[in-house]
Amino acid sequence: MTGIATAPNDRGHRTNAVEVRGIVKHYGSTKALDGVDLTVREGTVLGLLGPNGAGKTTLVRVLSTLIKPDAGTAFVGGYDVLRQPKQLRRTIGLTGQYASVDELLSGYENLYLIGRLLDLSAKESKSRAGELLERFSLTEAARRPAKTYSGGMRRRLDLAASMIGRPKVLYLDEPTTGLDPRTRNEVWDEVQRMVGEGATVLLTTQYMEEAEQLANELTVIDRGRVIAGGGIAELKTQVGGQTLQVRPVHPAELPEMARCLHETGLRATFSTDTGLLSVPLTADDQLTTVIGVLGTRGFAVAGIDTLLPSLDEVFLAITGKPAAAAADTAPTLPKETVA
Repeated sequence: MTGIATAPNDRGHRTNAVEVRGIVKHYGSTKALDGVDLTVREGTVLGLLGPNGAGKTTLVRVLSTLIKPDAGTAFVGGYDVLRQPKQLRRTIGLTGQYASVDELLSGYENLYLIGRLLDLSAKESKSRAGELLERFSLTEAARRPAKTYSGGMRRRLDLAASMIGRPKVLYLDEPTTGLDPRTRNEVWDEVQRMVGEGATVLLTTQYMEEAEQLANELTVIDRGRVIAGGGIAELKTQVGGQTLQVRPVHPAELPEMARCLHETGLRATFSTDTGLLSVPLTADDQLTTVIGVLGTRGFAVAGIDTLLPSLDEVFLAITGKPAAAAADTAPTLPKETVA
């Protein structure tokens, strides 16, 4: 394979859990990844967002050594994805978009087997399997064949399997799709527990609430390219669109307050249901202007708050697509591309 730059492993000197530089991947004439750069700091959660076909799942497959890139370099846990795939695989856990479990084995047997394959002792494999079955509310079904599990139960078992070896780097590719709210919260709790113990997580998700709940930083990709990145608050600030919300002491004054602000050239809307006056802020001095106008006109104010745009609004502003379209799909992989 040509066009792929590699570097010697210097795992002992790296501070980032994942380092990606210039990764390119083609499927025929389609460029699924077009020079992706990505860094995930150790002990953090990076949320990877993007619309359908953006390349999220393809990137996860590259970083899992399931497919080879056409160009670029990538290190995970200090290991080169091309030169050291065997060592790298021992440091990662992966949950794909669809549950992948042995249906003939019981839930307990699935987890125990994976533990043994990861060189855990029989005692530790047994203990870890029982621990995760309990955390994901699968204890009662532990001895039943996985083929008798519901879709949600299989998903939870698959998540448990990815965590049994306490991986240093965990890839979660839309991990809570199709799960009920209670189980989703269980997954979030377990992810946060693992990060608290030092794990690093690369999370792709179509749920903006999930990204806000778990991610320290976000990277947005579209058409195989990184188009934005940073902390959640940072991205919201970049997009702009702060809104000032004013709660008057006397809600009956809302229409008059809005009219006074309109006279000064400010847009203002109000809701009698919430009792709030909303003013979009498009300049730094407008907050002072609003407060000055309302004070001069003698309106009594009970509270004032400024709101950044929601993560859904940020996603729409950056990609031009609603967040509901963020689920990713990747082309079927030819057998010869599997590492």
